[in-house]
Amino acid sequence: MLSLLCFALVAIPVVTHPLPPLSDYVNHLARMQIIAEGARDPDLARYYSLEWAVIPNLMMDLLVPIIDRVTNVYVAGEIYTLACFALILFGTQLLHRALFGQWSVVPLLAAPLLYNGIFLIGVMNYVFGIGLALVALSCWVLLRASPWRYLVSLLFVGALFFCHLVSVGVYGMGLLAFEIMRLMQTRGAPLRPRLIAFVAAGLPFALVVPLLLKSPTWGLSGENYWEPRGKIDGLEFVINVYFDHVAFALTAIVVAGALWAARHRQLRIHPFLLPLLCVGGVVYLAMPRTVFATYMADQRLPVALAFMVLAAFQVDLHHRLVRHGFVLVLLAAVLVRVAEVQIMWDRLTTWTTAFEQSVSKIDRGARVLVVYADPRSGRDATDLGLVHAACLAIIEKSALVPTVFTVAGKQIMRVRPPYRDFVDTEDGFPPTLEQFLLTADAPSPDTPRYWDLWPEHFDYVYLLFTEPDEMNPDPDRLTPVYDGGRFQLYKVRQPQPPS
Repeated sequence: MLSLLCFALVAIPVVTHPLPPLSDYVNHLARMQIIAEGARDPDLARYYSLEWAVIPNLMMDLLVPIIDRVTNVYVAGEIYTLACFALILFGTQLLHRALFGQWSVVPLLAAPLLYNGIFLIGVMNYVFGIGLALVALSCWVLLRASPWRYLVSLLFVGALFFCHLVSVGVYGMGLLAFEIMRLMQTRGAPLRPRLIAFVAAGLPFALVVPLLLKSPTWGLSGENYWEPRGKIDGLEFVINVYFDHVAFALTAIVVAGALWAARHRQLRIHPFLLPLLCVGGVVYLAMPRTVFATYMADQRLPVALAFMVLAAFQVDLHHRLVRHGFVLVLLAAVLVRVAEVQIMWDRLTTWTTAFEQSVSKIDRGARVLVVYADPRSGRDATDLGLVHAACLAIIEKSALVPTVFTVAGKQIMRVRPPYRDFVDTEDGFPPTLEQFLLTADAPSPDTPRYWDLWPEHFDYVYLLFTEPDEMNPDPDRLTPVYDGGRFQLYKVRQPQPPS
């Protein structure tokens, strides 16, 4: 019953906001619309095509269009998001059950962490993969004495591959930590069979090699770089969402409860925790920021590992006082986090609603360029909902939006020629206002850009991260259509042919 209550509480922001202010979410949702409706919509079919391939970023593409058959794409996205939440909560509880041999409500402390800095980015395939990795590790622990664990692990590795490569890595780190613990616990046994069992645990991961070689993602294998800055940010993503003081309050509540339980000998820590922290720490510090052109690859790890860490704690809840105290701490943490997210999403929905109103003024099948008025914006959590908001025009107006994800090896979606030259195929940033204005009459001097000679190729322009009542940047070529405060929509005046 407490599990259902916690899930119901964390579901409130998702259920009450069909279009949550997450960075990549609406971009992914636009792709779901194209997968589901592209063959029946002439405008979508004119602009977009699908090239199905073995890509480690497909789980949402496989599930959401199926859900969309019985509802609309917004509700399908909500159902998928809630399924991610449920899978993570269940996976954390199942891992705790596998480690300690009994079910407990202690892992429900994972509920406040469902809203985290990585979730705000909207990397929905990876979020699903976190839950699946937890279930996979749980099954490995539960089947530790059975030879069937290798087949089950192989199946999970295959499924995790289609969630995200980092999801496979998360499962691998958890399994490695568990096997290190087993190796240490059986020090009195003969070394040879122990080492054979230790090495054999990694055999199912060999499946990743042929899958990668078969995948166009292998073409991105050279796009890796390590960055020291941001490692602390990755840790903060676990607990910090919008307000620092909320993160501090949640941390204080949980730490105070844990210290009280430890002082009264009610707290038990599984030996799995130490190797997990060691493996996780080493991998996190060594992992590049970008892997296979996937940005924030290292910063995604702490959030996933946090759920494994929670599963390694047990509190003796037999005493009535301890039991009631834990429930109080749990509900306080969940309510504080849900209130934080709900308040902020209600506030940010003002922009979302305004954006929906602006999209209604766009002609169906139009071509819509996105420009940043302030290139420094888009990184703060309160700005994330605007980063890809223009993709809403794909869902509502079957428009061509150049910032939709179409990178070969990362997504299955492509833009058809002759429109391919007018979209971003490298996961770059939209043009700044200065770049936009300089390329109205002439192409970029250094290298061709998809926004070159934009008056000839686009019908509308979204100017994002503007100040209220900002002036029209090019009155000769742009007609104001909608001013949303933090964004503006303009209609492009098509250039007159020479007489």
